Amino acid sequence: MDSSEIRSPAEGGRLGTPMSSRKKLGIHFIESEDRRMAFGRGYSTPAGSTPVDIHGKSIVDLSKTGGWIAALFIFGNEMAERMAYFGLSVNMVAFMFYVMHRPFSSSSNAVNNFLGISQASSVLGGFLADAYLGRYWTIAIFTSIYLAGLAGITLCATMTIFTPKQEGCEQLALLLGECEAAKPWQMSYLYTVLYMTAFGAAGIRPCVSSFGADQFDERSKNYKAHLDRFFNFFYLSVTVGAIVAFTVVVYVQMKHGWGAAFGCLAIAMGLSNMLFFIGTPLYRHRLPGGSPLTRVAQVLVAAFRKRNAPFGSGGFVGLYELPGSHSAIKGSRKIPHTDHFSFLDKAALQLKEDGCSPWRLCTVTQVEEVKILIRLIPIAASTIMLNVVLTEYLTLSVQQAYTMNTHLGHLKLPVTCMPVFPGLSIFLILSLYYSLFVPLFRRITGHPHGASQLQRVGIGLAVSIVSVAWAAVFEKYRREYAVQHGFESSFLTPMPNLSAYWLLIQYCLIGVAEVFCIVGLLEFLYEEAPDAMKSIGSAYAALAGGLGCFAATIINTIVKSATTTHNGSRSWLSQNINTARHLCGTI
Repeated sequence: MDSSEIRSPAEGGRLGTPMSSRKKLGIHFIESEDRRMAFGRGYSTPAGSTPVDIHGKSIVDLSKTGGWIAALFIFGNEMAERMAYFGLSVNMVAFMFYVMHRPFSSSSNAVNNFLGISQASSVLGGFLADAYLGRYWTIAIFTSIYLAGLAGITLCATMTIFTPKQEGCEQLALLLGECEAAKPWQMSYLYTVLYMTAFGAAGIRPCVSSFGADQFDERSKNYKAHLDRFFNFFYLSVTVGAIVAFTVVVYVQMKHGWGAAFGCLAIAMGLSNMLFFIGTPLYRHRLPGGSPLTRVAQVLVAAFRKRNAPFGSGGFVGLYELPGSHSAIKGSRKIPHTDHFSFLDKAALQLKEDGCSPWRLCTVTQVEEVKILIRLIPIAASTIMLNVVLTEYLTLSVQQAYTMNTHLGHLKLPVTCMPVFPGLSIFLILSLYYSLFVPLFRRITGHPHGASQLQRVGIGLAVSIVSVAWAAVFEKYRREYAVQHGFESSFLTPMPNLSAYWLLIQYCLIGVAEVFCIVGLLEFLYEEAPDAMKSIGSAYAALAGGLGCFAATIINTIVKSATTTHNGSRSWLSQNINTARHLCGTI
């Protein structure tokens, strides 16, 4: 392939040497390419991504900022956010059912929607961070919104005015739907504060992992090792928050009530906010690069306008890029040209009539940003079904546990604590990852880190399939056992001879899948995303999680609708799990 230097009109009026075909279009950068990524791209110079302080000024002495100390403050914020997220996800279904007197199916769907909104709308948080606010201020603003939502939920659980009357609402009346239902305004208030927390989480989630990774110096020879360990420790903090939510918060709810449980989440979030702000002098920041959506739109519009223009037409031949080492995008380095999605290259093809309009002429770096975002979509999309499984496990597997014996010797584990076991398996795996898994996989793959990021994603997806297969087999066995032993109608009476700890197999397997898939995905998206779109890249993972939650709701709705006959027979997703087919019908 011929090589031609990309130049601006100021450097001589031509963008490259003449060429007769697209295949001859090449690129040469004067700067050395010192870093290659999984997609085969590299950055020409780190100058565009120099870390700055909170005032936007370059940091002279990097040794006084960033590093693991700064990351610890960020870990604390994420731990509290995950504690609140999982605390709400595991308790809100029961709160709506037992306190607000909502049917279990609608309560489950409401929580699935909460989980979905909090993740899918993360794209908005990533956009604001990359475009205008920066990651620090986005976290600061949305974590305050999160705290306000938690405070509102605590008020709902403590003040009787926000809940229907509980007098005379025994378990049988609750199951038959005879309890006084919550008034529309009461449910509206609950949904408002619940989705306020979802909105707050949407701003935090795409920024916190990227902001933590920003604390490490890309020019350090240990950068790759630090980044690899950071994402493992980051997910370890997520896991600790989940374990606390599934144990301590559940215990507080059982001993002191719903108000105390939700109040604990609000207090933990408030303390983590203080911790996050205390670490402000230590943080390294990246300048926001302007609206990424606008840049994407400019590339698409410019490429469409010049869709019929052949390469080599016009007064200038070649692709347009600014001269020198700096990119036209603030906070970003130049990105070398690639041959993928060549139709987008028309956006950087300079014609005489283009003038200086960014909607007619874009730089190579801007075009490559769009290409990278497109290439990342199938990677993130491949994890949607894993998130469907995780969502169903949070709701339907808890309902399984209600019908089984949760005694462990003389200790009776509360049913709502069952989802702690995936967290414990994640904690164990992450603790042993570098001492056990990395050496083992290094012998198999030859990869210095045991397995590449995409290999880890693939391993996680494969293990999730095994987990679902086991869940379906065991649910079939559990249901047949209930029918054979006379528990078909008494679905809230635990079967004494069927241990709930059989569920640990599917829980631990999904924990293993989560470690490999989600951690590998987060690290992959951060490294591959363009400099000025790191938060958007991280939002891809959250968006896949949100789509998984919505998909779970859609699957539940379709299954319930399709299996409910006109003569009133029970659907597969009826409240009586012993006459229904929950996991066999949905997963």
